[in-house]
Amino acid sequence: MQFLCKEYQDGNPRVRSLVTETRIHLVPSLNPDGYELARDAGSELGNWALGHWTEEGYDLFENFPDLASALWAAEERKLVPHKFPNHHIPIPDHYLAEDATVAVETRAVMLWMDKNPFVLGANLQGGEKLVSYPFDTARPVREMPVAVPRPPDDYEDNNPELQETPDHAIFRWLAISYASAHLTMTETFRGGCHTQDMTDAMGIVQGAKWHPRAGSMNDFSYLHTNCLELSIYLGCDKFPHESELQQEWENNKESLLTFMEQVHRGIKGVVTDQQGEPIANATIVVGGIDHSIKTASGGDFWRILNPGEYRVWARAEGYNPSVKTCSVFYDIGATQCNFVLSRSNWKRIREIMAMNGNRPIRRIVPGRPMTPRERLRLQLRL
Repeated sequence: MQFLCKEYQDGNPRVRSLVTETRIHLVPSLNPDGYELARDAGSELGNWALGHWTEEGYDLFENFPDLASALWAAEERKLVPHKFPNHHIPIPDHYLAEDATVAVETRAVMLWMDKNPFVLGANLQGGEKLVSYPFDTARPVREMPVAVPRPPDDYEDNNPELQETPDHAIFRWLAISYASAHLTMTETFRGGCHTQDMTDAMGIVQGAKWHPRAGSMNDFSYLHTNCLELSIYLGCDKFPHESELQQEWENNKESLLTFMEQVHRGIKGVVTDQQGEPIANATIVVGGIDHSIKTASGGDFWRILNPGEYRVWARAEGYNPSVKTCSVFYDIGATQCNFVLSRSNWKRIREIMAMNGNRPIRRIVPGRPMTPRERLRLQLRL
């Protein structure tokens, strides 16, 4: 925060561009009471672990709704997407009850996410040096027929426990953008901080492969909002001493700037009707990516995408869909991709169908005499 303010005042063109063109939200601590407890105990002998939980005893890493398991269960029953959405999955009712086992901090963050149309996010942690991306939840292993041989233990490419998100390639791009700019994150030839290197010498790893957990903020953010969120572990020391903070800052400074700049990669635009009025909650569908986003209250949207050419649809209730081809380039700067939707008559058609008992309306063929029943129905509709 100090760096951004000072460099902005000093006229740093990169920081000025970032601050003026980006809405940046910073949360110094997600668990302030736990942090204070760990700080008072000191950083020696693993006392930092005291700050992992809230004062009420909740683990914030696993306290969000497990929407991934709900999505996969719906997929098994072939309910996606016609009866169960693959994006903006609602929070279960039991989770919103007053007596639900949910931390105050978790409720506050969920309300904050619903209030702001976030596009890119990161939760910063310590104790490791890598970037973790969704899914964090491991998909349950399906029962395999006896005749089908089980894959070897080291078989990873099609491991049924590792369920990739539809935005897997984009998440890897975002993770690499941070890890590659870090001064030491990709230097894994000595192994990981505490165990073997789980990142294949790249400094990035899918959460379910490294540390599977259900109910993470990353999975919730991806499945409930438009936001792509990752976990960034800044360094091996969970509680670095004051004398080490300057070097830790230098290790991560460029990575933080590079990561924030990635929000301007992909497409952006506004969805309006033919009178120029914005359409909120319109759905933006990108061909080949089975995960859509919604427009904000002003009809505006942002969609982070890797370089390439995409077929993009805009859909909204009561309007005819619109489709166009949008190209994303390697240079930073989102491609403008606006949509104008015309009103459809499907709402009126559904009303007529409901009046007809949702039975198909028989088409009147010119030149063929109408039956008395058809003539009566026509008169009633008119």
